[in-house]
Amino acid sequence: MSTIQLENLAAALKDVLGDKLVGLQTHFGEVTIVVRAEDIITACTNLRDNSQLRFDTLIDLCGIDYSAYGDELSARHGLRNKRFAVIYHILSVEKNSRLRIRVLAENNEFPSVDSVTEIWPTANWFEREAFDLYGIVFTGHPDLRRILTDYGFIGNPFRKDFPITGHVEMRYDAEQKRVVYQPVTIEPREITPLVIREEHYGNCES
Repeated sequence: MSTIQLENLAAALKDVLGDKLVGLQTHFGEVTIVVRAEDIITACTNLRDNSQLRFDTLIDLCGIDYSAYGDELSARHGLRNKRFAVIYHILSVEKNSRLRIRVLAENNEFPSVDSVTEIWPTANWFEREAFDLYGIVFTGHPDLRRILTDYGFIGNPFRKDFPITGHVEMRYDAEQKRVVYQPVTIEPREITPLVIREEHYGNCES
């Protein structure tokens, strides 16, 4: 968007959302706003229905785990020691404008955010994906089940503390004639080779 479009959108967002708007950033030609989890339904309804905005389409929704984000970046972006967030990307076809919404879950141990499926029905499978991969619970979702991981899967694989190898592996057992699960047999190892180059390799000084 042009600078004028960004300024007009920012002004309209401040006017429509009022005290529901916690933060607003403009970067790389895009606008990102921050809304409290308790206000997400009201804010999104206004974003969709207000004549100045008309954000009628949800393009994408995803979860984020900020646990390894770093203190400096967390302070800069006002994350307030919150580990999980939900990010919404929405589009106004009528106004030809796009917006990113960040909502921080208040409870790091049991992250939850109200479902926006009643506002944008396309949120259904997106919210199931965020629930499956990050363990974020979407209150009021009509059918909150895992969507990507296997039946009986334990844990949330996109959380930063989830091991890369996972906890279990599966194989076909010829005797039982079925697929069985067992503890992971992969041993942690260093996959980056240690390379010792001769002095002044590549005409470098050190």
